[in-house]
Amino acid sequence: MTDTLIFAAILIPILVVSIVFHEVAHGWVARALGDHTAARLGRLTLNPIKHVDPVGTLLVPGGLALMGGPPFGWAKPVPVIKQRLRNPRYGMMAVAAAGPATNIALAAVFAVVLGLVARGIVPPVGAATEWTLTGLQYAIFINLVLALFNLLPIPPFDGSHILEGLLPRSWAAGYEKLRPLGMIVIVLIIAATWAFPQWGLVERLILPPVEWLSQYFIDIARTIEAL
Repeated sequence: MTDTLIFAAILIPILVVSIVFHEVAHGWVARALGDHTAARLGRLTLNPIKHVDPVGTLLVPGGLALMGGPPFGWAKPVPVIKQRLRNPRYGMMAVAAAGPATNIALAAVFAVVLGLVARGIVPPVGAATEWTLTGLQYAIFINLVLALFNLLPIPPFDGSHILEGLLPRSWAAGYEKLRPLGMIVIVLIIAATWAFPQWGLVERLILPPVEWLSQYFIDIARTIEAL
């Protein structure tokens, strides 16, 4: 039980930081492309209090951590008004892509830090050092999960905005009308994951590409460690 609580204490702050950077990236790009809504509302801050959703940022990831589930959560979405962007169609694609791109960049940063920390370790390794190394590895993993999960073309995930921008305009208009149904689809997926664990929805859909990408970032860390 103690190890589980320590794991949750490491995972939740990493998840909160990763989600906050993800959301702020949306707002930064939106401002650069003409929509200052998030800036006016004070959402371009890294202060987590401005972004925390009690359920999505704390309860859900905390519960998942305690039950051994996948590291997942969400924050209050940064408001973006598509029509205020200088090029609404492609601007929204850039705004949407900024979040996952930031998580991939964070994964790279954590990989570098992991390599630097590992370089300075002299055996025997203490418990605090082991948890630090574990935390950095999970930081890489969590950011890749957030990046790839958000790239799913299901509203309101970022991938849905990217797909909408790529579709022909007539198809995009029809796809946008399906946006209100997105949350229902997500709830059904989460419910099916918990009700039918034997289906392995998350394991088969998200984990294979995450694990494949994770290996590249771990290799970066090992390269730095060996320098």
